[in-house]
Amino acid sequence: MKLTAIEGNTQKLDGGAMFGNAPKALWSRWIEPDELNRIPLACRALLIQSDGENILLEAGVGAFFEPELRKRYGITEASHCLLDNLAQVGLQHADIDRVILSHLHFDHAGGLLSQWQEGEEPSLLFPNAEFIVSSTNWERARNPHARDRASFIKTLNQQLADSGRLRVIEDEATTLLNGKLRFHFSDGHTPGLMLTEITTPDGPLVFSADLIPAAPWVHTAIGMGYDRFPELLINEKTTLLRDLVARNGRLFLTHDASHPCVRVTADEKQRYSGVPCEL
Repeated sequence: MKLTAIEGNTQKLDGGAMFGNAPKALWSRWIEPDELNRIPLACRALLIQSDGENILLEAGVGAFFEPELRKRYGITEASHCLLDNLAQVGLQHADIDRVILSHLHFDHAGGLLSQWQEGEEPSLLFPNAEFIVSSTNWERARNPHARDRASFIKTLNQQLADSGRLRVIEDEATTLLNGKLRFHFSDGHTPGLMLTEITTPDGPLVFSADLIPAAPWVHTAIGMGYDRFPELLINEKTTLLRDLVARNGRLFLTHDASHPCVRVTADEKQRYSGVPCEL
């Protein structure tokens, strides 16, 4: 099995929103904000190549936004960086066999759509891929709450449904690649968030998506203002981190601007940290 971090388009979001109820005096020690109080965020994917398959975990924010919305979300690149960086490892989007989506928020699934062109609706990319998402998040994406409606892409939902290649996963018993990939479910950030766990010779690697978007959020009390159920998220995060420490596990971080991968450690007071490491 070969694992490769594939960088997508980057974004900048308000630091206060990203760190929830943590004060700026605390979170600014970890990530320095710009003059607009925004912090830099990656939107990276993980490419898994195994058993003759090319599997992509997520697709990042992509380049489907019109210029005004791109500016609002701090996306500086006009081109579709995920496709550009897939090409750097010798792949086109048509070479991807499966895309596993932790959830359907625009900064994790927008990269499924083509680059913005004036007067044209973005079209679905990855013409040969099966798209995999949890049944609970698929239902949430189609029937969002007013609180998170803007996080989903209505046209993407319709194109996924029309593709005939959408697969919804019902429970954690589902596995892929002869058991090398299995799934954990979480509801604290959004209902039906699906975390992919990969079995590797160096211990389990979990694609933590927005349960733990970057290294500072390994601290169990730190959440985001975007989380739907913050107390539940803290409980889910604690359970995952405790398990990964016991199994010498790692996290793949989709939004960390500096480190794609960290190993989870805990001190004598069970305070968790993420130590940067190799994939």
